[in-house]
Amino acid sequence: MRVFLVQAILAWSILAPTLASPDSKLEKSTVEEVLSETKGGPVDAGAKAGATNSEAVSDKNSIFNGQEVPPMKELNGDDFDKDTSKGYWLVKHYSPYCHHCQAIAPTWQTLYEYYYTSKPVSTPKSKDIKTSLNTFERYYDFHFASIDCTAFGDACSAREINAFPTFSLYKESKMVKKFDGHKDMAGLSAFVEQTLESIRPGSRPTEGVKLPEPGASSVDTGAKPEIPANKDKDVAAGKEAGEKHKEAISEAGASAPAPDGKETKTPKAKTLPGPNNSKKPSTTPNPAGASIALSQESFQKLVTNTQDPWFVKFYAPWCHHCQALAPSWHQMAKELQGKLNIGEVNCDAETRLCKDVRVKGYPTIHFFRGGERVEYEGLRGLGDLVSYAKKALDVGMGVDYVDAAQFKELEETEEVIFLYFFDHATTSEDFAALERLTLSLVGHAKLVKTDSAALAERFRISTWPRLLVSRDGRPSFYSALSPAEMRDFRRVLGWMQSVWLPLVPELTASNAREIMTNRYVVLGILSRERADEFVLDKREIKNAALDWMEKQTHAFQLERQELRDSKQLRIEEAEDRGDQRALRNAKSIHIDISENDKKQVGFAWVDGVFWDRWIRTTYGINVAIDGERVVIIDEDNHRYWDHTVSGAPIVPSRTSILETLPKVVSNPPQLSSRSTAGPIKHVFYQARGGMASHPFLTIVVIIGAVVGAYWGKDRIRKSRGYSGSGGFFQLDGKEGWLSSGGPYGKAD
Repeated sequence: MRVFLVQAILAWSILAPTLASPDSKLEKSTVEEVLSETKGGPVDAGAKAGATNSEAVSDKNSIFNGQEVPPMKELNGDDFDKDTSKGYWLVKHYSPYCHHCQAIAPTWQTLYEYYYTSKPVSTPKSKDIKTSLNTFERYYDFHFASIDCTAFGDACSAREINAFPTFSLYKESKMVKKFDGHKDMAGLSAFVEQTLESIRPGSRPTEGVKLPEPGASSVDTGAKPEIPANKDKDVAAGKEAGEKHKEAISEAGASAPAPDGKETKTPKAKTLPGPNNSKKPSTTPNPAGASIALSQESFQKLVTNTQDPWFVKFYAPWCHHCQALAPSWHQMAKELQGKLNIGEVNCDAETRLCKDVRVKGYPTIHFFRGGERVEYEGLRGLGDLVSYAKKALDVGMGVDYVDAAQFKELEETEEVIFLYFFDHATTSEDFAALERLTLSLVGHAKLVKTDSAALAERFRISTWPRLLVSRDGRPSFYSALSPAEMRDFRRVLGWMQSVWLPLVPELTASNAREIMTNRYVVLGILSRERADEFVLDKREIKNAALDWMEKQTHAFQLERQELRDSKQLRIEEAEDRGDQRALRNAKSIHIDISENDKKQVGFAWVDGVFWDRWIRTTYGINVAIDGERVVIIDEDNHRYWDHTVSGAPIVPSRTSILETLPKVVSNPPQLSSRSTAGPIKHVFYQARGGMASHPFLTIVVIIGAVVGAYWGKDRIRKSRGYSGSGGFFQLDGKEGWLSSGGPYGKAD
């Protein structure tokens, strides 16, 4: 209904001048005919609605660069899904009565003609574009089309088209994304280039393409573009861009116009209880939606000497990985316009700056806030970069305050949450130390603070400040209690790193080392293709993890209580005897044990279909044939267990896992393992594991071997003294060398 009203008003705006003219004799039937078209009826868009518009469909071929170009496809709303069911389609949604649609029409037509006649692979001889396989549409399966939303209002309304013109990218009839850049030749071409590069990576020129002017019939395809898409900035250009950026954000103040004309305000941190001493950005970040080239001087002014968050790429122009990253990096900068500052440093031009940052490879990506930074080590796709950057936005806003209700909502979306409890006596130094932790947690976990009495009661908090981590609702507490220990950045961060993984994380290429190192790992090999089993199996593994952790915590508490009881018995015995020396010794016994003293057990799952080759070659499991399985891995010693005590395979079952796991982690293991290494390495790792399991016995064996070797050597030397062949001899209780025939002397 809303689209119909808008279209009716547009139609009336066209007809109103004619009706107002004294010479006009427009009949009522004409008005009814025009209005009937806005209802999405079966009207020929080219014959009627488009007849009075510059978008009118032409049946004639056009000429571009000397080649014939067929008319752009005009989609029919009833057959929209059928026509766009194969390949990629960039569709322009327009109205014949829209002034902006009329203005963009020459640009859109020229863009289509340019790409239609372009050759994906450069060849010396040109062939007929109708018969050649080296054509744009065949190579990329990419097409251009338009649809008249006045004639087919229902089709446009179903695709949420609320403004004209709107450019949307479809893949096999499904909308991929809407174009939100500048509606000109350069903006539309950048959108097309990014899509083409994603379809066939490495097929598009890194320096960009030479674009024609709107309405032109030719362009020199061999010429270099005037403004390359990924132009390498020199020192002067970087400095100038940085200064312009600084001036732009200074003039913008606390707000800046967004592309849609609305005012974009700088996000502000919550001013709820809990002081926050971080300096917040006073200007709109990234107002231009672009990656700023930074020089030594501009980097110092814009990044180092401010508290504004920055996402910065350090690259070299000749680096192929940097060239592959460039399109995603610039698109990310556009998507984060008005949200996060994006920068880049050319290390060929800024050698000293890259050396100061300790860049050891290209590209290197860092997230900065003030004088601190953290390196981004995740995947480098557009989605991965944007996801990380959006999480990093919270860093610039400081640590959020939550009450009981907000924390409950947060638990539904976050797997790992660090919760900091404070009270009226918490000092500014405590909050400053807390703020410092946020940078290292970007991309790993959420950190919030509270003084909620309800949350303190829920987690039984009796001392402040206090820090805990909640993983799937299960809390673990940081053992340090004094404020000084809570401000120990290295110690607190070390504890956070040991617990910031979810209870059962997904094993990926980016977190595999963190999950597999220095622990046993119960790895569930699952398949997303079996949706029901997948959900149930994950739940079983998580239940097994919770039960195991509960049992280990209980066992640790019993062990610590036994040590305390033993200490108390010594104290009471010394008091009964009146032995003050024994009493002092008993009281000085320090019980210092930790749950981390023993090798820990972690739980994880992996997509057995996606990682099929690795799973089959390493553990001999084919999830498509064998079904979901579980293996217990000791990666440090290159061994694993895949069978229970009865010899049956371990399956994603709480019972199967918990029956097998104690037999594996016992010292020595009560189940035989399999090796992921070769026979020689397997022997070495077994020997190393035996030494680690029996250190005292190992020391005795080594000492015995040394003594035995020395004794054997001494026996051999003495035996040679009686050989009569010029060796070691004894004379009157004195030792000497028989020089005749000896290798170290000469005959007298």
